[in-house]
Amino acid sequence: MTLHRLWEHDAKAPVWRQGGQVVVASHALVRRVLGDQAVFAPGNALDAVTPIPVAALRVLSRNGFRLPATLANNGTDTHPALRAIVGEAMTPARVDALRPWLTGVVRRRVARLAARLREGGTVDLYESLAADLPLLALARLIVMPEQDVAVVKRFSRAALELFWAPLDAERQERLAHVVGEHHAALRELARTVPSGLIAELRAHCGPGGEDQVVAALFFLLVAGQETTSQFLTLLLHRLAGEPAVRDGLASGRHGVAEVVEEGLRLVPPIVSWRRVAAVDTELDGFAVHAGESVLLWLGAAGREAAGDDYVPGQRGSRRHLAFGAGAHRCLGAQLARMEAAVVVAEAAPLLRGCEVVKAPDCPDNLSFRMPDALVITRSRTALR
Repeated sequence: MTLHRLWEHDAKAPVWRQGGQVVVASHALVRRVLGDQAVFAPGNALDAVTPIPVAALRVLSRNGFRLPATLANNGTDTHPALRAIVGEAMTPARVDALRPWLTGVVRRRVARLAARLREGGTVDLYESLAADLPLLALARLIVMPEQDVAVVKRFSRAALELFWAPLDAERQERLAHVVGEHHAALRELARTVPSGLIAELRAHCGPGGEDQVVAALFFLLVAGQETTSQFLTLLLHRLAGEPAVRDGLASGRHGVAEVVEEGLRLVPPIVSWRRVAAVDTELDGFAVHAGESVLLWLGAAGREAAGDDYVPGQRGSRRHLAFGAGAHRCLGAQLARMEAAVVVAEAAPLLRGCEVVKAPDCPDNLSFRMPDALVITRSRTALR
């Protein structure tokens, strides 16, 4: 088993040591770790899996790249206030207010894609539907200028690779240029956006707090949109192979929310996440030493709750940990659910009578799947 392709494997034990990590796959133990940041601290959450060499560090430094403890990696007493500010921008009411706009965008795209399929063409559901939707929604929600989508996607995918993938030094340096240059652009946004979440963070952090504002933006642009576009792609791919689930949606036997929740359990947007043991401790009798990295296998914890079959609404379907738990539970959970519900409701009918001609290819990565495409076309039977 390679830890960089966890989605291809089943857990071999509740907890074990591998590749410099204490791997935790049990649902109960994962929840326990996430709920106790005094013993299992979040400080290593954004540490590079492959230590970054000096040449790449110089590139990042020239661009003012810094990631102080702000959100995901913050175990200090500054975290609750910062989290509250971000949470206020993502309240259920604000998220739900985006639904009509997002529904219109998705409906128009689906109509174009359906026409292309009827003509016998192919459609890439990642590129043409899922890739940019979460970014456009996030920009509206936090009042951020809609930057060039291609540039932001290149940056966010580069960041996920630089910090969470097994890499050689040459690749790390190339990625450092992409991440560093965009980080410098984020710094300019942190200084100039006059209203919304960025301005509120700037006011809270005060003089000298620019690094924290930039770090929050960095994490939101990576975790707040890239993970959701990946989840939408993986969810549509899974639904393409689940005709009974699609039929249940069409007949009303399955609710959209139930289908999304089961998708979160089976193909979560983040496969694993890390903590570091702050003290010597144990997990169900397994000794964990202070300073050890603890890898929480969120995907395995979800499958333990209800198995591998896609059964919307089954017992245990909502017991997944796709959004984590505890003090660092994902603030964007409501947003991701809403986006997925809109996409499933509007786009699932596209899959009827279609076949996948290019399944998502996911590169090696400790925590993220990063699918590259999902290409479908009308099946030969449907074209007759």
